[in-house]
Amino acid sequence: MEQQYKAEYEEIQCIGRGNFGAAYLVRHIAENKKYIAKKVMLSGLKQKEKEGAMLEVNLLKNLDHPNIVAYKQSYFTLEQLIIIMEYCEVGDISYHIKRKVKNKEFFSEQEIFNYFIQICLALEYVHGRRIIHRDLKSQNIFLTGNNTIKLGDFGISRVLENSNAMANTVVGTPYYMSPEACQSQPYTSKSDVWSLGIILYELCTLEHAFSADNLLGLVFKIVQEKPAPIPNRYSNEL
Repeated sequence: MEQQYKAEYEEIQCIGRGNFGAAYLVRHIAENKKYIAKKVMLSGLKQKEKEGAMLEVNLLKNLDHPNIVAYKQSYFTLEQLIIIMEYCEVGDISYHIKRKVKNKEFFSEQEIFNYFIQICLALEYVHGRRIIHRDLKSQNIFLTGNNTIKLGDFGISRVLENSNAMANTVVGTPYYMSPEACQSQPYTSKSDVWSLGIILYELCTLEHAFSADNLLGLVFKIVQEKPAPIPNRYSNEL
């Protein structure tokens, strides 16, 4: 299967690494089109975990929505799983937030509503299929050239994060964690909605809603405190 992958795709560059593998920008040779290839190492996993990873791939195959990063195909070997996904050429929301900070600019209210509504549509779609994203953050929301939002990066990491990945496992980036996730309570679709609110706050302020020097301090703030209000440049409706 890996030989087939190498015959069909040319790797351009590695764009990210994690605990379980790496992501590459690749070019489909016959189509002359760019995609993202996610390589997940399977060699150290138990059979049940490998089966779980394949279930997640089948889940991704069945997601079809204009605001969700499209699945193209996958390659499965004893050593690794390679998933080919749509490439969003304009980068993620986190990158665009950093650019605004650097240029001392803010998003317009129209831009914020445009992004937010599209994220909501993607989330409504997955929740309607009883899927919880569990790692919603600005780094997992991508933009295309025509300003279309694409929700991505869910599925595989959830299975591999914990071999007994129950719904109360702490998964995700701490800044976006809901109070119930911080307190090891069962995780529901409402936890995704909390993270959605954190992303909306970030689009308005260009800062995290809650931040601290350490995880314990961050958890305390998420559970106990309220974030500062958003700038008054925006309407009361927002």
